Amino acid sequence: MSDRDPRVDDYLAPLPTWQRETFERVREVLHRADPELTETIKRTVQPYFVCEGNVAAFLAAKDHVNVFVYDGGIVPDPHGLITSGQENKTARTIGFREGDDVPEDALLEFFRRLIADNRAGGWRKLKDRSSG
Repeated sequence: MSDRDPRVDDYLAPLPTWQRETFERVREVLHRADPELTETIKRTVQPYFVCEGNVAAFLAAKDHVNVFVYDGGIVPDPHGLITSGQENKTARTIGFREGDDVPEDALLEFFRRLIADNRAGGWRKLKDRSSG
């Protein structure tokens, strides 16, 4: 894919196989969610996925991986994807451990909604509108 940033590949390359494969599956879903999604590196080394605002970021830890979603907590989560930060006002986390399934259809639905919110002005604007 031409919309892949080789710096993201560099981030993924040294990871344990299961972490790399998990992130690659999530990365594919992110790109399926919107053809205009782009990849970049922020904070020196962290992969970010952007479409009219931040959509997601990857962070590998010793025994798990995190996909941070920048939705202000307003994207519905009927499939129970969010594993941390349910009450967070800016970003929530979808975490995976070795052996966890990557629910691609549920992720695709979630990411498409998040990107639609970005296109509608972003979660900050949408939250202000709903609380006013």
